[in-house]
Amino acid sequence: MIILITGASHTGKTLLAQKLLKKYKYPYLSIDHLKMGLIRSDQTELTPYDDDKLTAYLWNILKEMIKTAIENEQDLIIEGCYIPFDWKNSFDADYLSQIKYICLVMSESYINSHFSDIVSFGNAIEKRLSNDLSINDIIQDNQEYLRGCIRYGFDYFLIDDEYDLERCCI
Repeated sequence: MIILITGASHTGKTLLAQKLLKKYKYPYLSIDHLKMGLIRSDQTELTPYDDDKLTAYLWNILKEMIKTAIENEQDLIIEGCYIPFDWKNSFDADYLSQIKYICLVMSESYINSHFSDIVSFGNAIEKRLSNDLSINDIIQDNQEYLRGCIRYGFDYFLIDDEYDLERCCI
């Protein structure tokens, strides 16, 4: 089984991946680690700020890794924000039956009520070099993920009144 975990920044993708690792013993890959490895090794001229270009660039690599894992009957969790909404177009039905997609979305009311918590938990798993968060940017990013899920008919896990990933899929 391949589990794809996506969502806006600070929604808890890495935390969820870590919880699933502990529960199911599936290894996980942080797309951010792949991104920084490629950037730091000069395999690309893209920078960490080239989000749209990075999504296309990284997805070309990730989709082939996913196919390889499925072909070898290996379980893998892949988490990060660089999973395009049209990801299903990269796979035929046999592959798709082996992929679970999870998108974490925080509601605007949750963000407004818990912004200080979102900022303080930003380093729960990863040590971020910068935590310059704008409440408006967080709201906008989460709304983009919500619109994408609705447009493409994907289920999503809405974080609205409390932050409880145990209800999500664990």
